[in-house]
Amino acid sequence: MPNSAGVSPRPAEAASEPAGPGAAASDVLAFRLLGPVSATRAGAAVPLSGAKIHTVLAVLLLARGALVTDSGLSAALWADAPPATSNAQIYTYVSRLRKTLGNGVRIFRKGPGYVLDVRNSEVDLFSFERLDRLGRQALEENRHEEAGRLLGDALDRWSGQALENVTEHLLRFERPRLEFLRAQALERRIEADLALGRHRSLVPELLSLVARFPMDENLRAHLITALHRSDRQAEAVQVYGEGRRILDEQLGVVPGQQLSEAYLRMLRGESAAPPRRPVLLLPARAATFTGRTAEADRLRSLLLRRPSGPGARLRAALVTGMPGSGKTALAAEVAHGCAEAFPDGVVHAELQDADGAARPPASVLAELLAALGGTEDTVRTARHGLSELVRRYRARTAGCRLLVVLDDATSDAQLTGLLPVGPDSALLVTSRTRLTAVPAAHTLSLGPLDDEDAVALLAETVGDDRVRAEPGAVRDVVRHCAGLPLALRIAGARLAARPHRTVARFAGRLADPRTRLAALSYGTLDLARAFGRAVNRLSPATAAVLPWLAPVGPGPFTARLAGEVTGLAESDAECALEELVDAGLLFAEPDGVLGEDRYRFHPLVLLHADTTSRRDLPR
Repeated sequence: MPNSAGVSPRPAEAASEPAGPGAAASDVLAFRLLGPVSATRAGAAVPLSGAKIHTVLAVLLLARGALVTDSGLSAALWADAPPATSNAQIYTYVSRLRKTLGNGVRIFRKGPGYVLDVRNSEVDLFSFERLDRLGRQALEENRHEEAGRLLGDALDRWSGQALENVTEHLLRFERPRLEFLRAQALERRIEADLALGRHRSLVPELLSLVARFPMDENLRAHLITALHRSDRQAEAVQVYGEGRRILDEQLGVVPGQQLSEAYLRMLRGESAAPPRRPVLLLPARAATFTGRTAEADRLRSLLLRRPSGPGARLRAALVTGMPGSGKTALAAEVAHGCAEAFPDGVVHAELQDADGAARPPASVLAELLAALGGTEDTVRTARHGLSELVRRYRARTAGCRLLVVLDDATSDAQLTGLLPVGPDSALLVTSRTRLTAVPAAHTLSLGPLDDEDAVALLAETVGDDRVRAEPGAVRDVVRHCAGLPLALRIAGARLAARPHRTVARFAGRLADPRTRLAALSYGTLDLARAFGRAVNRLSPATAAVLPWLAPVGPGPFTARLAGEVTGLAESDAECALEELVDAGLLFAEPDGVLGEDRYRFHPLVLLHADTTSRRDLPR
């Protein structure tokens, strides 16, 4: 029986992940995520009942041994409407899993959640990813026979659609990512088979796949190539014409680069495709990326979700957070990881200059057009008219599969002319405030890291041995950095640059509020400067208010109290507080008992405010 991707099964490996020498065969479990979620022991099914149990097991397995918080499990089980007894129900589900799975695995409580240790168990997703990685490497090195075998074995790990029997909430966030990985592996396996001259045997499979996924341009391009090499040019022309009609009627776009090039090669009688060189204009990945795994998975899911139906719109995601919360690092990590899904390229633009001022839209558009293959004429156009640049940008991105990353946006107006055209492209934006151009459901707010992730981030820079040698001093450093990734990166850089000094010595500098901000500066990384750029974007009145708010302390506090401390009317104080929230310099909290809005400072922002010179407030 062919699997759901239309790929005929091949003999599976005897064991995708060998059991350890100390594991008894009767205890070894095998887990499936790439189809109905299930578990087997020695070939016999382990009885699991209900979507909730399968969801808990799937979430724990997908975490790969990392902590899954109670809130994370609750979101997967009930989304935004958990019952009053949610914690008790989660406890019951985990207890049932422990009893049912037995000694083959361990599920243990850790802090605010649970960790699943699969020990020597087999997990089909992990086997798929390993084989896919090896197959991709073989394909890049032109070892086509080996690549085809490895990628075929990877696809054989699938037994249906991913996560078939879990809640809709988990399905919505995780299935698009997994199905995308499957589609990429399938396309690579077809590419390997084409390189080996197996075009005739590929035609029936590709005909079936194109019938099931009529708007997948890559599969249609492969079918045109296979038909052309099989001397079936008339059918290849028909396949192209049908694809062009479907794209026009369903999405209102023209065929993209890969489909168009396959058709033109067929018309010219060329037998091999020239190497494709997609655009990749992105900042480098951070040397250390820790503590944002769930957020990265959520963003990938949003960006990789395939458009469907005639009303499909541009896929967009927004990352918000205070200065130094790691928005840019997260966006770069996700964009690099998603690049393969966008064959026409990934482009990136900074929307602010080094001083924090908004860049002119014409300058940003000229930069994007140049990255997408523009000429000197593009630069000349930038001096003559914004509307012409917008027109050229929209024409260039129409019908493309492109990821556009816009960093540090301050308003929706900045995004107006920068949105790529068509549902095949995607948009990833970072900002310190929420923007209406991106739906609230697609907005991800970054908070401070918890202590465990903060220690892990520090260890990535200074080394595990140094962290283990002075655990108390490390905890002090983490506490003074208050979970802010930029502060932790600076602390790690300073410690790594002075390996002969103790962590305790540096922790002592951070302990003194008078020297803390100065200590959190190293090279081009400067926490006070990052806060200063955010302050420069404020209105003059609110920028003047910020230092006067320091006496209220970390909070929570109300606009009424802020008015009393600053001498402003409550309404004026509230306006200043709301602007600070929008700038990422203040957190808004749920209403208090009396129905008043409440606000809270991050400790390092409060310290910055307290060390800034005060000037007279406007009256």
